[in-house]
Amino acid sequence: MKKGIDTVRSVITWILLIFSVAIMVFTFVSVKVFDKNDRSIFGYKAFVVLSDSMKATDFEAGDVAVVKEVDPSTLKEGDIISFVSRDSASYGETVTHKIRRLTTTAEGDPGFVTYGTSTDTDDQTVVDYYSVVGKYQFRIPKVGRFFNFLKTVPGYVCCILIPFMLFILLQGISTVKAFRQYKKEQSDAIQAERDELAAEKKRTEEMMAEIKALREQLGGSDAPGNEDKE
Repeated sequence: MKKGIDTVRSVITWILLIFSVAIMVFTFVSVKVFDKNDRSIFGYKAFVVLSDSMKATDFEAGDVAVVKEVDPSTLKEGDIISFVSRDSASYGETVTHKIRRLTTTAEGDPGFVTYGTSTDTDDQTVVDYYSVVGKYQFRIPKVGRFFNFLKTVPGYVCCILIPFMLFILLQGISTVKAFRQYKKEQSDAIQAERDELAAEKKRTEEMMAEIKALREQLGGSDAPGNEDKE
């Protein structure tokens, strides 16, 4: 029974450790990479989807859209791209929409007319090549919601602080238990040594008593009057 409890405690400790480390790695990577136009991993970038403008066909708010850096001149109608918006309602934000058609800007530069599939409404401004961040590759469902939750106080407490506190508590219990076991083994070893010394002392005393008795016996047989008469 005791061994089973120790095994369960050990398994829980390892689970908490792995979970906590995984959450910390995820938090570090997501903070460094998510929603960063100037950062990528092997050419890939990730953005938390903020609206349901593409929910009808591809992804929804709370998903993470993964895009890959691409030469804008290779893009075509129907491709989904992430770009820095110039629309008044979302100026400066990274938006991921579908290309409706190729066109040119007011200055004559090549660009794209984009739209969200849920509303089927064209974006206000033409997306030029310089605004393109990358071409959509795939989505990671709901991860963005979890990432945003981690950035809140309850998220930090629930997903990082509490697991680490439980891990430290379990490790503390294991340490105290190991220390008590060590002290018990040390005490048992000292007691065993004392018992062995006591047993050795007893054997020595018994041996000395036997020697004394033997000497007394030998001394008695050599006393005057005990010799054989001729």
